[in-house]
Amino acid sequence: MKPKCLKKLLLSEIKAVAEKSDDFCIDSSRNFSRKRKLPFEIVVKTIIGMESGSLTKELIDAFDSKPDLPTASAFVQQRSKIKAEAFKTIFDGFTSSISKNNDSKMRVLAVDGSDIQIATNPDDLSSFHPGANGQKPYNLLHLNALFDLKQKIYTDAIIQGRIDWNEHSALQKMVDRSNIRKALVIADRGYESYNNMAHIQEKGWYFLIRIKDGRTGIKEGLVLPKLDEFDKNISLKLTRKQTKETKELFKDKNHYRFIPSTVTFDYLPQKLRKHDPTEFYTLNFRIVRFKVTDELYETVLTNLDSDAYPPNKLKELYASRWGIETSFRDIKYTIGMLDFHSKKVMYIHQEIYAHLIMYNFAEMITSHVVIEKKQRKYTYQANFSVAVHVCRLFYQGKTTSPDLETIISRNIIPVRPERHRERKLTARVFHGFLYRVA
Repeated sequence: MKPKCLKKLLLSEIKAVAEKSDDFCIDSSRNFSRKRKLPFEIVVKTIIGMESGSLTKELIDAFDSKPDLPTASAFVQQRSKIKAEAFKTIFDGFTSSISKNNDSKMRVLAVDGSDIQIATNPDDLSSFHPGANGQKPYNLLHLNALFDLKQKIYTDAIIQGRIDWNEHSALQKMVDRSNIRKALVIADRGYESYNNMAHIQEKGWYFLIRIKDGRTGIKEGLVLPKLDEFDKNISLKLTRKQTKETKELFKDKNHYRFIPSTVTFDYLPQKLRKHDPTEFYTLNFRIVRFKVTDELYETVLTNLDSDAYPPNKLKELYASRWGIETSFRDIKYTIGMLDFHSKKVMYIHQEIYAHLIMYNFAEMITSHVVIEKKQRKYTYQANFSVAVHVCRLFYQGKTTSPDLETIISRNIIPVRPERHRERKLTARVFHGFLYRVA
C-alpha cells in the first residue's frame, strides 16, 4: 500500500473517532463543547505524532513554531478530557484496514508481553511496587500484544498494571474478540495452559506453544516416549468431576485429565453438585520434541497437521517468534515508548496506543519501500530508526511521499541473520522529564 493511501487511512480513522467524540470524552456534556484552538481531532493527531522531546518542544514542532501555538498547560487540559479508548479505537480501525487483504491467508501471530516503567506513583495501586531489600519504589505497566510476524505489525494490545497483570486472560480476550478468520498463535513457555489452548481451539485457530520440561508443566502429566525427539498425538478429555468411574479413567493419562475448581477453565462448569452429569471437554494436539542445538532440546504443543507441519517446520515457525521481541525493542527505543509526556496513567495509556499506531504506520511504509539490490556481501534493509523519523514528518505533512521513499531507500543497514550476541539484561529504567530541554 502506497504511503499516501496509508496516511489517508490513518487520518480517516482519526476523523471518524473525532466525529463521535462524545463517546470518548470524560464528560460528553461539557468537554469540547466550545470552539477552541485545540479541538478533539488536533489533540489526538498531535499525540500520535509525538517523539521523545519535552511537551513544549513537541508542540513547537507540531504547530510549525507559530507564535500563537498552544501552551503545554492548555494542551494538558485538553488531553485530560479524552479517554484512552479513543486511541485504542483508532489503532483497531487502522490495523483492520491495512490487514484486509490477508483475510484469506493464515495469519502467523506471536503473543508476548513487555514491562514498561512509568513515573513512581504510590496512589496507582495496580502498578505500584514498594520495593524491597533497599530498592526504591517504582511503578510498572505491562503491555500484552499480538504481533503479525509476516506483516510485522501489532494486531491487538491490552495494557495492565503489573500488580494485577494476567497474561493468560489478556491472550484469551485478544483471541476471543479478534475478527481474524484464520491464524496461528505462537507463544513462549509463560502461556502454557489448557485454557489458552481451548480458547484458540474454539476460535478455529491454531497454536504453537513452547512448554516446560520440568515437573510442573503439561508434559509431566503425559506418558511420552523416552526419546530425545518425538512427535505424539494426544486427545485429552478434561473434566472437573471426580467419581469412581472418572478416577479409573484418569489412569489413562494421555486421554483423561482432572481439572480442579481452583484452576481456571472456561469451557467446563466451575462448580458441580453430586448429581450433576459428568462433562468432558476434548483438546486435540500434538506434543513434539526436537533438537535446537547439540545440547539443547525444546518441547512444543500444537494442533497443526503433522503432514503439513513436521518437526523441522515447527522449529522454523517457533524461531520466527523472535520478531515480537525485536518489535518491543523498536517500539521502546525507536518509536519512544520509554519517554512519556505525563505521569498520569490515563495519559500514558493514550501514548502507548499512539506509539502502537505510529509503529504500524511506519512499518507498513518501510516494508513497501523498494531497496535496490546490488552485488554486496549482505542483503540490506531500511534503517528503521531513520524510517520512523521521516514517517513522522510525512504524517505531520512536512515531507512528500516521493521524498519519504527516497530517504528511506538511501538509509539502509545490512541484514546479518546468523549474528549472535550475548543477551545483556539491564535494570528497569524510567526516563524522567528533567533531561528533556525544550
